[in-house]
Amino acid sequence: MTESRPAGARQSKTARRDEAREKARQLRAGHKKKERRNRWLLQGGIAVVLVAIVAIVALVITNSVRPERSGPRNMASDGILIGEGLAAVQTPGVAPDATPVPSAPNEPGVVAITIWVDYLCPVCGEFEQENGELIRTLVDSGAATVEYHPIAILTTLSAGTQYSLRAANAAACVSNFNPDAFFDFNTAMFTDQPAEGTEGLTDDELLEVARDAGATSTSLERCIDDGRFFEWVKAATTRAGNGPLPVEGTEVENVRGTPTILVNGELYTPSYPFDSTEFSQFVLSAAGDDFAASPSPSPTP
Repeated sequence: MTESRPAGARQSKTARRDEAREKARQLRAGHKKKERRNRWLLQGGIAVVLVAIVAIVALVITNSVRPERSGPRNMASDGILIGEGLAAVQTPGVAPDATPVPSAPNEPGVVAITIWVDYLCPVCGEFEQENGELIRTLVDSGAATVEYHPIAILTTLSAGTQYSLRAANAAACVSNFNPDAFFDFNTAMFTDQPAEGTEGLTDDELLEVARDAGATSTSLERCIDDGRFFEWVKAATTRAGNGPLPVEGTEVENVRGTPTILVNGELYTPSYPFDSTEFSQFVLSAAGDDFAASPSPSPTP
């Protein structure tokens, strides 16, 4: 005879079974929830890493193509000031969109010559050929300083090579890396000057001119090839044309052509063709009594 269990015992067993099933269901649900959370965290982490990688790559690319944000050293006035012994006065660089800082006034008796040049400008070349040695003598001896402002107003007149811009950039590179070679570089740029309408010198040839002038920096080649100071040249050219000029005491408002030549702030308006005797007399006249009384050498040719 089979022994039968009470109904309460059967219900208790059923309840326990249901309870076990519910716990198992809850465990499975919790496990799935945990899996989903882990998967979300993993995917989120990967996304964060990818975003970081993209940001880094973008930053590298941006930095590689971004124009130089500082102008050339030793051209805080938009020009390079050269004094006794043909040595450059050292200054920090300024950003292309910054306001240039006029050079400090010379000591009494020392004439200040300021020249804006475009290296494709034939009249600039003629002025240099006629007066370059006189300026060299005055500056080397300490009787005068000369401040060269390379600009690019003839960029479209070189068969598409932008020679004026590239030449002014090369000048800025020499100022930045080998400033004491600048005077000889400037002279050499007019010795075999390209004619308007030609392609002008290549970047390699510009580098060769700089090397022959004594610019030895290993950074010069990349500076010229990359057009490091293009933005600065364009900005300095615009400033020269719009004015005011960064020259203490001058009443000349802006550059209207090249060469523009100031002597102690006074505009030199030469007869043509150029005559070094005429320029020498203008230097004496602009300098006045201070120059005549100075023990520095006379500018007479």
